[in-house]
Amino acid sequence: MERGAPLGKAHPTGRTASRPGREATARAGIRPQHTPRILIGMSYDAIVLAGGAAQRLGGADKPGLHVGARTLLDRVLDACPDAAATIVVGTRRPTTRPVRWTREEPPGGGPVAALDAGLRETSAARVLVLSADLPFLDRDTVRALLDAPGHDGVMLRDPGGRDQPLVAAYRTEPLRREIALLATEHGTLAGLPLRALTAELDLTTITGAAPLASFDCDTWDDLATARARIREHGTVLEQWITAVKNELGIDVPVDTKALLDLARDAAHGVDRPAAPLTTFLVGYAAARAEAIGADPAQAVAEASRKAAALALRWAEEASASGAEDRTPDHTEEGTEHRPEDGPEAGTG
Repeated sequence: MERGAPLGKAHPTGRTASRPGREATARAGIRPQHTPRILIGMSYDAIVLAGGAAQRLGGADKPGLHVGARTLLDRVLDACPDAAATIVVGTRRPTTRPVRWTREEPPGGGPVAALDAGLRETSAARVLVLSADLPFLDRDTVRALLDAPGHDGVMLRDPGGRDQPLVAAYRTEPLRREIALLATEHGTLAGLPLRALTAELDLTTITGAAPLASFDCDTWDDLATARARIREHGTVLEQWITAVKNELGIDVPVDTKALLDLARDAAHGVDRPAAPLTTFLVGYAAARAEAIGADPAQAVAEASRKAAALALRWAEEASASGAEDRTPDHTEEGTEHRPEDGPEAGTG
C-alpha cells in the first residue's frame, strides 16, 4: 500500500490544502460550499485495506504474518472493535472477530480502487480507513482520529512529519464524491495513487500519542523490528495480555499490578506454585460473579483482595508457628536443658 506520500502543502493549523489541477467545471454542482465538520461521538464504519502485492516481502501474505503471535490483520481489527461495520478489502481468511469481505475491481487495482470497493459496503456517515499492516496501532489513536474535528477528515501524522492517509477517519460523502470524480476523469480507479484522492480533500492532521501507531511492515526488516519491539521489557506484559484476551475471546480490563501483587503474596506466603493457581482461582471466581450480574473488573478486584488477604493470613500464621517452634524447651522451671549436657549434668 502507498504510505506516507506527500499530500500537498499543510496549513499552519494542521489542515492539508487542496491542490489545483482539476477543472472547475468538474466540480460544478458537486462540492457543497460549506462542508460540515465531523461530529464527535458519531458511529463509524471501518475499512481495512488488506490487498496489495507485498512486493518487498516477496509476495508474502502480509496481513497473515504474525507479530506477537497474532496476525497483522487481527492486530488492526483489535484497534477498532466498536465499528458499526468492519469491511476488509482483500482475500478471505480467518479473523478473530466477524468482518465483511469484499474485493476491488480489478483485483490488485491499488489503494483507491480498494477504498472504493470498501465504501460500497458502508452506510455510516464517516469511515475509519486503515491498512492491514500496522502492528502497533492502538485504540487510543483510533479514538483520537474519530474525536478530532475536521471538515472532510482527519489523518495521522507520524513522528517524521509524514501524513498517513491509511491511518485516517474520513467523512463518507466527500470521499465518495472525489472517488466518483476521479473515475470520471481517468476512466478507471486502477493504479491511481492515494494522493490523487487526498489532495482534493480538506483534511486535518493530528499527531498521535503513540509514536509507533503508524509503523507499518513493508519489508522483512520491518517485520523483524516489530517482533523485537513487541517483546521489549516495558510493553511485553501489556502485549501478552492483549494477545491472550484476543485468543480467548474476552475483553475485560486487567489490573496487572494487583494480580502481580497477589501472585507475589501467594508465592512468598504459601509456596511458589500457589501463585499461578491462585490467580486462576481468582479469575474463575470473577467469571462466576460476572455470570450473576457483577461488573467483571470489580469482580476481579474483589476476588484479588480476598485472596491476597488470605495469603497474608497464611504467611502470618506460618511465621507465628515458626516463632513458637524456636521457643526454648525448659525441663524444669528456671532450668534450661542443653543438648550438650550429659545425663549426669547438674549432679554433684
